Amino acid sequence: MSKLRVALIGAGIARAHIAGFAANIGLFDLPVLCSLDPERGRPMAEKHGIPDFTTSFDEVLERDDIDVIDICTPPNSHFELSEKSLRAGKHVICEKPLFGSIEEVDRMEGIVAETGRTLMPIFQYRFGAGVQKLRHLIALDLTGEAFLTSIETHWWRGPDYYAVPWRGKWATELGGGLLGHAIHAHDMLNYVHGPSSEAFAYGKTLVNPIEVEDTMALSVKMRNGSIASLSVTLGSREEISRLRFCFRNLVAESNRAPYNFDADPWTFIAGDAAHQKRIDDALKGFEPHEDGYARQFALFHEALASDGELPVTLLDARNALELVTAGYCSQRTGIPCRLPITPDHPLYKSWQP
Repeated sequence: MSKLRVALIGAGIARAHIAGFAANIGLFDLPVLCSLDPERGRPMAEKHGIPDFTTSFDEVLERDDIDVIDICTPPNSHFELSEKSLRAGKHVICEKPLFGSIEEVDRMEGIVAETGRTLMPIFQYRFGAGVQKLRHLIALDLTGEAFLTSIETHWWRGPDYYAVPWRGKWATELGGGLLGHAIHAHDMLNYVHGPSSEAFAYGKTLVNPIEVEDTMALSVKMRNGSIASLSVTLGSREEISRLRFCFRNLVAESNRAPYNFDADPWTFIAGDAAHQKRIDDALKGFEPHEDGYARQFALFHEALASDGELPVTLLDARNALELVTAGYCSQRTGIPCRLPITPDHPLYKSWQP
């Protein structure tokens, strides 16, 4: 397949996408950047050598030199922009959180099938070297069964962060720390162990005077029989992200970098010297690829070229948003919430309060 021509929509997180595409210069071209904020968008386009800038999304859809629409806008616009792009014959890449309900994910699955185009949600942390090493050890049957996973997303967000008008509001950000900040780390739970089966949660707004929650703790049962403890707060003066996976034969633990927890160094500690050697020998032969956005975008190109499965699918996004839905449901009802979230669930159409 020749280069895919990508239109970037948005001028915020799009900067990280530009770097990911630049790492795959032989696979992608970026002909245009579209943003409603020309004061940010035009300089971004000029800085990165993107030839065209526009404030008109409809103009982008009408171009015949665009294969992929890459949506990097506030969350409440994701569904509408994705649907319009697919119906215009474009493939779609869309930032997290994908949509605002499980119903929208299920509706989008039908639109994808109807249009014959593809939609890839962004979960770039799956492709970090550390978590890929853990997946490698699982594939070699060196971990044994899973017991307990603990995931901490402890960051700081002060008043300046929420000065951006769409942040901190249910209608535009769609949720708080559980949805917008911890979803990447929590997606790792599903990526390593598969889907969740039940969640119980406490959540509060403690740090800033905003509508959405900024602190939450969850206890989660996994379908594979293990359990997990998840916590997120935007009130941690020391910012860390930490993932710890306890298996029968080893403990895997991430680094603590708040925004790079997927990458090396991870530690893999066995229960005895003989098994530690097996683990160390297995990892000696492991060669991680370029990680993060760069790796996800490369695999996206490969999937389209080979008509293969996308590196991140709508089902992956559904599993993550099911955990979000269950968290909000349990927080409000005070009882555990079972998964999967089906059309008869009270929050299937929306977790908005």
